[in-house]
Amino acid sequence: MPHLLFQNKKIFYRTEGKGKPVILLHGFGEDGNIWNRQINLLKENNSLIIPDIPGSGQSEMLEGKHTIDDYAEVVKAVADETIFKNKDSYQSFSLIGHSMGGYITVAFAEKYPQLLNSFGLFHSSAFADEEQRIATRKKAIDFITKNGSETFLKTVIPNLFSNQSKEERPELIDQLLNISKNIASEALIQYYEAMILRPARISTLQSFPRPILFIIGKHDTTIPFNLSMQQCHLPAISSINILQHSAHIGMWEEEELSNSILKKFLEDLI
Repeated sequence: MPHLLFQNKKIFYRTEGKGKPVILLHGFGEDGNIWNRQINLLKENNSLIIPDIPGSGQSEMLEGKHTIDDYAEVVKAVADETIFKNKDSYQSFSLIGHSMGGYITVAFAEKYPQLLNSFGLFHSSAFADEEQRIATRKKAIDFITKNGSETFLKTVIPNLFSNQSKEERPELIDQLLNISKNIASEALIQYYEAMILRPARISTLQSFPRPILFIIGKHDTTIPFNLSMQQCHLPAISSINILQHSAHIGMWEEEELSNSILKKFLEDLI
């Protein structure tokens, strides 16, 4: 797997397919493998770049405290290495982020809107954390510090799936636990601290002139349905899609529908 250096740390990424470039960003407690069910379809017409966020997968953790904006700079470094390296390459790309990857996506769109022909929030939000959510994240940090990342993720990951998914496809929980098992406690804490500090970026949704994709889980408790619906009508051009049987891992829970939504959105881009 190719990699680049960012702040002297190795950042790994995969490339698949040919065509219009798309960067897919995973979320908290995941790595780039969360997108494995989407690759075969999307790579037919797109050049997919799938990085591991620092501290997840095969990417090394950044030292010290970091913000969501710092992770957006990692995305910029990946784009420079893969998309903008040659003068004859594409001048813009699509960026789609799941959960925390969506927070990073909006931060990137705020700083580098000219580099994006579109972006997508897959079970994610441009709102800042409310006080109750901040308190929950701080409790999670305390729990991770005392019990470790593996124990924490075993308590959290089942709740990322809808009741229907848990009853009919319990193996999905084990598969996500397997992806997350090597993420260090320090990395999870770094992510939580970054998420707590992130500002609201509603103005980015309102000012971005090109298409924005929203994929919303009807049963999502991490990014609640009502919160998602408050933001999706703000952009000038929105593609709003609701997964009726999914919670927070819709790319697995409703794989075929998620794939068709992503494929159509990317195909419709000018």
